[in-house]
Amino acid sequence: MTIIILLIGASLLIATGFLIAFIWAVRNGQYEDKYTPSVRILLDDLEDKKDS
Repeated sequence: MTIIILLIGASLLIATGFLIAFIWAVRNGQYEDKYTPSVRILLDDLEDKKDS
């Protein structure tokens, strides 16, 4: 029974660490995509030509 409590505690600690890392990454702009919007119009044109 003690091992289950230990494993639950460890998993909560790891999950909290991942949550903190995710929030930190979002706040620091790690998921901001600045490249794709600038070339999206070019990529859309290429896809339209392939469909025709």
